[in-house]
Amino acid sequence: MAPALDAQEAPNGGESLTPLQVQNNNASHKSKVTIIGSGNWGSVASKLVASNTLRLTSFHDEVRMWVFEETLPSGEKLTDVINRNNENVKYLPGIKLGKNVVADPDLESAVKDADMLVFVTPHQFMEGICKKLVGKIKRDAEAISLVKGMEVKMEGPCMISSLISEQLGISCCVLMGANIANEIAVGKFSEATVGYRDNREVAEKWVQLFNTPYFNVTAVQDVEGVELCGTLKNVVAIAAGFVDGLEMGNNTKAAIMRLGLREMKAFSKLLSPSVKDSTFFESCGVADLITTCLGGRNRKVAEAFARNGGKRSFDELEAEMLQGQKLQGVSTAAEVYEVLSHRGWLELFPLFSTVHEISTGRFPPSAIVEYLGTSN
Repeated sequence: MAPALDAQEAPNGGESLTPLQVQNNNASHKSKVTIIGSGNWGSVASKLVASNTLRLTSFHDEVRMWVFEETLPSGEKLTDVINRNNENVKYLPGIKLGKNVVADPDLESAVKDADMLVFVTPHQFMEGICKKLVGKIKRDAEAISLVKGMEVKMEGPCMISSLISEQLGISCCVLMGANIANEIAVGKFSEATVGYRDNREVAEKWVQLFNTPYFNVTAVQDVEGVELCGTLKNVVAIAAGFVDGLEMGNNTKAAIMRLGLREMKAFSKLLSPSVKDSTFFESCGVADLITTCLGGRNRKVAEAFARNGGKRSFDELEAEMLQGQKLQGVSTAAEVYEVLSHRGWLELFPLFSTVHEISTGRFPPSAIVEYLGTSN
């Protein structure tokens, strides 16, 4: 594997950062890390982070993980089992998280004294979580969002990183990439992109916290671009699932992916003109789109939806197939559709619009192929 490029060597003209070791400016202070979320990806994030906090002197060893408490079929509390077995038996069975991961069902307790907050929950829950955290976190805490989605408000779309910053008064980077959690959990090589606004030093610290020999993290100065890529690719993955369910083949799915990437870029540029073209060639862009369209949960459930002709709802299929995990693509498609409709952009984004119409039962799954026949 070739070494990552230094910022001045970045071939795309962007400011890519390598996993540089960050000098600890205050040797007496070790940054405390809390993971807010404990699903499949949240548990893998905890494993990655915990391996580095033990190794690096700039971080406090213990990693707190906030767990939405559940009672398992055995009658035990999920947090108790995680802390006893060092394993999230519901969302990441068979994988040890690290003995320094401590599950905590109390959100306020989990974030107490934390210097670095890692948000990794379904985006539908983020506004409620942020409201509960107001006044409960350190004023100088730093945040990073691994959440893929957006909130649509009367004044327009709000990205999750902006929601965190506005409600909590702290800066927020993002981490997105071609990251199927179960593959990373067993050490299969993957890449990810940290998006940051203006603080290079903080970005480097996030890179340091997540980077491992099998999880290669770089950073670019484009929060909006990185986050929009991670959000919008789930809508395209739903379309790819429809194609698989209709057994249209790989050529058709490749066409969906190309057209989807085009709409991702156009939508991102309309929402945020500062988004860089080069970001779409980072792991958060085309790589994440490819892996999600080939193997993600959105593709999987959309395939089942199309196979039965849309007769069973996404909610029903999600509950049956994902064992408590949440889809992002269907809700994101609805949010994108709301933005497009409000701004008069529907005709500019036929793929995004068609995915929503199919997902809500207004069009049959075959409409995705009819759409392809009129695209170029």
